Amino acid sequence: MPARQDAWGLLCEYTQSESLRKHALAVEACMRAYARRFAADGSDPAAEEETYGICGLLHDFDYERFPTPDQHPFVGNKILAERGYPEAVRRCILSHADYADVPRQSKMEKALFACDELAGFLTATALVKPGKSLAEVEVRSVRKKMKDKAFARSVSRQDIANGAQDLGVDLDEHIAFCIEAMKGIAKDLGLDGSAAGKSP
Repeated sequence: MPARQDAWGLLCEYTQSESLRKHALAVEACMRAYARRFAADGSDPAAEEETYGICGLLHDFDYERFPTPDQHPFVGNKILAERGYPEAVRRCILSHADYADVPRQSKMEKALFACDELAGFLTATALVKPGKSLAEVEVRSVRKKMKDKAFARSVSRQDIANGAQDLGVDLDEHIAFCIEAMKGIAKDLGLDGSAAGKSP
């Protein structure tokens, strides 16, 4: 398995958009937190966390260059195979796209689907807060925003709900868990309050 530094290099090679890179970091943080939560007895927790994290970091790495459903994530899957990423990582990334017809079976696959849309929604919610900070984001305000169809309209509320259910986690608990995970890297995401007052 290539190292995390190599995965970050691959992401940056294919993704110029700062917001897409930040989305990758947000999903990675949520995935690492779930890896720690799901760590099984007898497993190698550090290796498990690294695998979960790399799936989160690279799940959309090909999207900027290959955004259509007949390209993403299939082109990326071929690139990952060429770069030596294991089958478990490639299958997980394929499974986060419903149209890829790869059923989500492992906890890691279910976690990626559950964290992907939610991480984007939490970022959008933080950005409309006065301080543009994750510290201001609460489960209640996220649930309220989910009911507002005009807000972050590209994010599927159904996918967020289904993802949590499939993962076997209560939706409010899932939202709170991912907020906490993303708070850990709030500065890297530009959601630590330092962006407040700056024009978008």
